[in-house]
Amino acid sequence: MQQNASPAWRTENFDWNLSSPEYFNFAYDVIDKMGAAQRNKLAMIWANQAGDERKLTFHDLAELSNQAANLLLDKGVSRGDRVFMLIPRIPEWWIFALAIMKIGAVSCPSPVLLTPHDILHRLQFGHFKFVLSDADNAPKVDEIYDQCPGLQGRILVDGERDKWISYPAERDRFSRHNVLNIMKVRTKASEPMMVIFTSGTSKMPKLVQHTHDYGIGHLITAGLWQGLNDQDVHFTVSDTGWGKNLWGNFFGQWMRGACLFIYDIRGKFHGSELLPVLEKYEITSFCAPPTVYRMLVLHDLSKYDFHYLRSCTAAGEPLHQETCRLWKEGTGITIREAYGQTETVALIGNFVNMEIRPGSMGKAAPNWHIELHDDDGKPVPVGEIGRIVVRIDGHWRPVGLIDRYLGDESENANYFINGFYYTGDKARLDEDGYFWFCGRNDDIIKSSGYRISPQEVEEAVMCHPAVQEVAVVGAPDTLRGTIIKAYIVLKPGVEGSEELVRDIQRHTREETAPYKYPREIEFVPGLPKSFSGKIKREVLRKHAENGGELVAD
Repeated sequence: MQQNASPAWRTENFDWNLSSPEYFNFAYDVIDKMGAAQRNKLAMIWANQAGDERKLTFHDLAELSNQAANLLLDKGVSRGDRVFMLIPRIPEWWIFALAIMKIGAVSCPSPVLLTPHDILHRLQFGHFKFVLSDADNAPKVDEIYDQCPGLQGRILVDGERDKWISYPAERDRFSRHNVLNIMKVRTKASEPMMVIFTSGTSKMPKLVQHTHDYGIGHLITAGLWQGLNDQDVHFTVSDTGWGKNLWGNFFGQWMRGACLFIYDIRGKFHGSELLPVLEKYEITSFCAPPTVYRMLVLHDLSKYDFHYLRSCTAAGEPLHQETCRLWKEGTGITIREAYGQTETVALIGNFVNMEIRPGSMGKAAPNWHIELHDDDGKPVPVGEIGRIVVRIDGHWRPVGLIDRYLGDESENANYFINGFYYTGDKARLDEDGYFWFCGRNDDIIKSSGYRISPQEVEEAVMCHPAVQEVAVVGAPDTLRGTIIKAYIVLKPGVEGSEELVRDIQRHTREETAPYKYPREIEFVPGLPKSFSGKIKREVLRKHAENGGELVAD
């Protein structure tokens, strides 16, 4: 059952079997060293929807993060302090994330879509000392600030505001050439570096703690999965508060020497606006959640010149094969999927120089020993659905795995069991070592004696020409106990009808086993999703049980 690293993982004279050094600090050991060795090497191209642009070299980031670190020290941020970051896709997010590392403090990236209630819960739960925000989000912090007595300050990164420390107004008082007042911090690789809340698709999110060597683990993500090198311009579509931003816009990409392209999206997002961006900035590597790809394939891809584009990847939730087929028809590129979580790096993937199995998550990453377990903690046979677990027994722990959950010891007891980390997801393994995602533990549908993966049903439904998006859950039924219900978003211009319901059901029975077809179909204008774009199946399950109004996010 165990999936081991093999000699194939040694590519381009690079050994992907990563290990953790005793001391490591990404800001000093990667960014500062890159800035010194290649002064003019471009690290970031930033653009917004209005057409404004900024370009930063590694040397710029090294100096600007020094300056920001000195400001933080001056205002009272110390080693080990937790700093809450509510900053959108502007360069200051990256400048302060590096600055916080440099002084040994602990950052917490957070989605800017959070409400004041969300922010209050997180600030109280995580015991934060400082808040960093931009002008657009600062009012939300002000609304609940007095309810957080542990907070000692708030810093505005892009303007001035009453009771806030203004970074633009004060930054020039601080040195850009070194970090003052303390000796250079030597952080152990095992020290806390960052905390981040999970996306919380079904309940309040958990608080994940990562140590400084977490970034090293993302060499797998950027190098072995995305296949990046120092000539690439890489674009990951992600808000700064998502774990996906750490996967695609930070650690691994810069360790591989790639230039990041950051597109600052505000307000309502339209997939069509990304297509000319990919063309204009000659993007070579593109990564987006399946939701975005589903938007993009609705447009005529042949109108755009993608000849610079050589690598496309997707993660976050399963990518339907119909979307993958349409993307390849339009660009000539097969999207390579990978699997991981906020708690991990890419631990399973369709890696470079590997045969791609469309619809599969791929194979286990080097030094990630993956097993599938039943409900009793025993390995399941090949072909059967089991819980995805990571072996960490003895002295072995893969680089990039969560250190621990904070604030609730029961969470650690639930997920770390007998030398394994239980991901909470389920998959099956084929005879060739490829993993196939089947859903969260509570997503698996048990109907008429069958155990059914919602992903398999969704794949079949998505092949119908009228369907733009679909999510499948179990719904209560007097006779069968549970039946399959499909919530379907139709393509623009298509009207729902009883005839269309019957046609989709007929189509699904032809595409997959007859017992898997959705006995109930509901057409909806949109699906409820988390901040990170994942479908909230718990909301759909409750709706299937109780009815009422279904509100899409």
